[in-house]
Amino acid sequence: MTINKNIKIILNYVVGPLVFLFLFYSIYKQIHKEEDWQESWSQIRSALVGPQQWKIWIVILLMTVNWGLEAKKWQLSIRELQHISFLKAVGATFSGITIASFTPYRVGEYMGRMLYVEEGKRVRSISLTIICSMAQFLVTMIAGAIGLMYFKKFVSTQALDGKDSLLAGMTIVMIVVLVIAVCVLFFYFRLSSLVRILEKLKWHKILTQIKVVDEVKLTILFNILSLSFARYVVFILQYYLLFSLFGVSLTLGETFAGISTMFLVMTVIPSFTFLTDLGIRWEMGIEIIHVFKPNATAIFAVSLGIWLINLVIPALIGSLLILRIKLFRS
Repeated sequence: MTINKNIKIILNYVVGPLVFLFLFYSIYKQIHKEEDWQESWSQIRSALVGPQQWKIWIVILLMTVNWGLEAKKWQLSIRELQHISFLKAVGATFSGITIASFTPYRVGEYMGRMLYVEEGKRVRSISLTIICSMAQFLVTMIAGAIGLMYFKKFVSTQALDGKDSLLAGMTIVMIVVLVIAVCVLFFYFRLSSLVRILEKLKWHKILTQIKVVDEVKLTILFNILSLSFARYVVFILQYYLLFSLFGVSLTLGETFAGISTMFLVMTVIPSFTFLTDLGIRWEMGIEIIHVFKPNATAIFAVSLGIWLINLVIPALIGSLLILRIKLFRS
């Protein structure tokens, strides 16, 4: 009994600080792996004290709006399972980001949020959390298809090698994305049909855990989808402000086309953890935004800024919040 108690103490009060330290070290190593990080970091520091510093502070403010919207989505999604206050939902969201930073395909995000759910309801909360991811995925597909249309129109006016093949490829991608979006939209608003399929397949063990999605009302699903669109708008505004701050003069339409295409590609190409996300964002930014305005250093500064503000800061906050949670009660 004494040994078990000591193990619980170690897990509850040592894991949190270790997560924070390891996360901080991993971020440091990831930044130093990029070639232009010093010049881009210098640009960010200059921006913090320059005449347009208000833009980066607005971007930081929008980060809180961004994750506040995500927390509200999660609060709504699990309302039928458990009542959780908005502040607690925010804490769960930040904790999820922290654990997701060490897990493939961000699956740790579900584990982090489960810590805030009552015992006996945690596994069922996963299926409800997936609804939030499903809504954001749907928005990414729709916005990506629209962005590709704009991008295709812009590329058609440029003198590029292999332009015809590129345009044909973009058309195929748009069609595939729209088909996927329609299918996801159908299942999103017909979650009960998924439950019926599992009933026919007699997957009773899975059914007992996901049947809770059948209780989610259409109004809740619509609200979650609306909040997902709002999050997407916040993302675009953040990028637009940072592009402007670092001298990449893009119109709002070009920003939307470039970033929505980048998000679409990042959704298709899996990343192991968000610690590798910086390199992917930079490469995608170079390849896509470079078509509008060639400025590799500034594009990396924007990618680094977004990565630090939208992912690193929340992950560090989440690692501190984990200190307050008893990971193992029994």
